[in-house]
Amino acid sequence: MSITSLFPVQLAVWQETIGPGSFERDLCINSPTGSGKTLAYALPIVQMLSTRAVKCLRALVVLPTRDLALQVKEVFSALAPAVGLSVGLAVGQSSISDEISELIKKPNVEYGICYDPEEFSYELQSAVDILVATPGRLMDHINNTDGFTLEHLSYLVVDETDRLLREAYQSWLPTVIQLTSSSVDGNFPSSADLLPCTYGSLKTIRRMGTERGFKGKAYPRLAKMVLSATLTQDPSKLAQLDLHHPLLLTTGERRYKLPEELKSFKVLCQSKLKPLYLVSLLQSLQGEKSIVFTSSVESTHRLCTLLKFFDNLEIEFKEYSRLQRQSVRSKTLRAFRSGQVQVLISSDAMTRGMDVEGVRNVINYDMPAYIKTFIHRAGRTARAGLSGCCFTLMHKDEVKRFKKMLQKADCNSCPTYSASSEVIESLRSVYTSALEKLRENVESEKFKKSKIRLKSSNVRKEK
Repeated sequence: MSITSLFPVQLAVWQETIGPGSFERDLCINSPTGSGKTLAYALPIVQMLSTRAVKCLRALVVLPTRDLALQVKEVFSALAPAVGLSVGLAVGQSSISDEISELIKKPNVEYGICYDPEEFSYELQSAVDILVATPGRLMDHINNTDGFTLEHLSYLVVDETDRLLREAYQSWLPTVIQLTSSSVDGNFPSSADLLPCTYGSLKTIRRMGTERGFKGKAYPRLAKMVLSATLTQDPSKLAQLDLHHPLLLTTGERRYKLPEELKSFKVLCQSKLKPLYLVSLLQSLQGEKSIVFTSSVESTHRLCTLLKFFDNLEIEFKEYSRLQRQSVRSKTLRAFRSGQVQVLISSDAMTRGMDVEGVRNVINYDMPAYIKTFIHRAGRTARAGLSGCCFTLMHKDEVKRFKKMLQKADCNSCPTYSASSEVIESLRSVYTSALEKLRENVESEKFKKSKIRLKSSNVRKEK
């Protein structure tokens, strides 16, 4: 993979898992965006499973979004085959039947041969050692997929932990904890648990006992790693994870930290002319790969539509939001990665974890309300030790609040970036025309939506 040395967080996690730490404690990892957290947990998991003899699901990585899960799966897929491991994906990108065929392996049964049911067990087995999943589709497989089991799970990774704890996602976490807790009361298994297994089956017995002097924990335990650039340290929230003597790995004393090579700027603008300040800024960046963040999917769509009505903009841009189909988002992301699209206009669907090589600038078209959101947005650039810029558009009345917010991340310097007043003035007439076309477009879209709703309502009445 052309990697010759590890980043600090990757080295620290390796030392606590493969190294002297021997994964005796669960890990809570709070590290800035772009610091290499995905490889930090992928490497030790692949290393620890490399000696496995029987294929079964032993490692589960849970992420909040499909796009992020796809990205993490690519990292595992680059490592796992080298040691004979298989990686699966459960995100709802394809039909559940297609996913089941990838995740579950049926035994080879030769046609024309009669099998004695007492001697032959039709065992369904896992086709993967490592599963990367979103919570909703994970619960679908737990509840409905024959042969899908977490019985043998050894490692659980919860990436973007603060978001996954904040949103319930069908109670996936209590379900996983319950399914991997002790299956035997007391120190010793019962005689039923010691009966010979059917041919080709594997049984994992978790008992309550003593593990290295710690009582009251299931053994063998489910080892956990939880990660975020803004990891909560609230004990009541972390308690949901049932962590085993957790160890906090962090890059500093502060919970919130911006990338070291990030330069932050504020752009003061008139509210009614905000799109013109954005256009002026994009033109000054001369086609550098940039992501523009808005406050909502609706704002993303309106801004994208408005910019399409600017003549001779000479900037290739695309909309990217969670309201789009997965296939559309994937296509847009590929075009952005390859450089066919220079600017991505996005809601916070792009905020967390997404890693696109070569992003030079992040632009907050709408100023984020919280420092946590600012950190995750700004973290799309200045990754892996590279430099990058973050521009935040704001009205002069918002400057005080913005300054106070940045102080939470120990950022006390944010110079003003002056947009070209000449460019803004030259675009006024085009802007007026574009606004009128936007109003017409919005009305047209509302009319189309109302027709679709009316049609579906009539169909239901007929039924």
